[in-house]
Amino acid sequence: MKDYLVVGLGLAGISFCEQLLKSGRSFVVFENRSQRSSVVAGGLYNPVILKRFTPAWNAKDQLARIDGFYGKLQDKLKAKLDHKLPIYRRLISVEEQNNWFAATDNPILSEFLSPDLIANKNKCLEAQHHFGEVKHTGRVDTKVLLENYRQFLQEKGFLEEKSFTYELLQLDKGPITYGRIQAKRVVFCEGYGLKQNPFFDYLPLNGTKGELLTIKAPKLKLEQVVKSSVFIIPLGNDVYRIGATYKWKDKTNVPTKDAKEELLRKLRSFLSCEFEVIDHVAGIRPTVVDRRPMVGQHPIHEQLYVFNGLGSRGVMIAPTVSEQLFDHIEDGQELDPETDIKRFQQKYFRSS
Repeated sequence: MKDYLVVGLGLAGISFCEQLLKSGRSFVVFENRSQRSSVVAGGLYNPVILKRFTPAWNAKDQLARIDGFYGKLQDKLKAKLDHKLPIYRRLISVEEQNNWFAATDNPILSEFLSPDLIANKNKCLEAQHHFGEVKHTGRVDTKVLLENYRQFLQEKGFLEEKSFTYELLQLDKGPITYGRIQAKRVVFCEGYGLKQNPFFDYLPLNGTKGELLTIKAPKLKLEQVVKSSVFIIPLGNDVYRIGATYKWKDKTNVPTKDAKEELLRKLRSFLSCEFEVIDHVAGIRPTVVDRRPMVGQHPIHEQLYVFNGLGSRGVMIAPTVSEQLFDHIEDGQELDPETDIKRFQQKYFRSS
């Protein structure tokens, strides 16, 4: 008998497992590596939507948990995960400069945005209108996190590296049965794989394809993230991640020539030094129509829960929402109505 089955081991699955470990709950994770959004993510945490200079949803509360959550994971896994990096927003006009100054006067944003513009000293970048600096930002190495967390669960005997077969799930009153395992509850953290889940496929999960390039640029010498029409994210050793694209129709994990050309065109519009493309990856972000996570209990099967819809800000959102979901399941605490799947039930759920 286990307390939980967890299906999926992206950012949602890892953060929920951390709640279970912290509380001494027993669990088994099923993971088949089919979903790649966490693997190919840029991993940035940033409290500001830089396209419009507006605050991200619940950013201050989410940001307050970053150090504690990923710091403990670093210690546990003995791997460097959290890289503190400022983000420099490239300003492309006097109008954007004025919008930046207006944003720095906003009380919600003032602690995150520096009022002093930074002149460009990098000969490889074109930035005649300077940069605006975003503070309290950084990058979580999601690839290292996923690889090391998977190994950690393997060593503990908590991981089943296989697909979850929904038809084997026996749902009576009380504990569920799945093959040789009994458990009190199941939490589905499947990312875009939720579209194949017969219990939660009614939820309006859209899925947005993102593609990223990795380049080698020995002359660039950046120590900050630069955000313009694309991000340039330093990874060390003259290697940088470039991203990302947003496509809504293609639902495959296959990198495309069109996306590569789009990223290169945007990058070359402000980067002048030579570089080499050394990798190109793609994945489907689990996005939701109202841009909020989806968590909560199935409307009929009380043993089944979902944790999904983290979108492109999963690094920031996952620690907070995983704790809220765990407290809801174990202690009956109310979920944030903005994240609770009950907001979709009247429109989308039809019981058979």
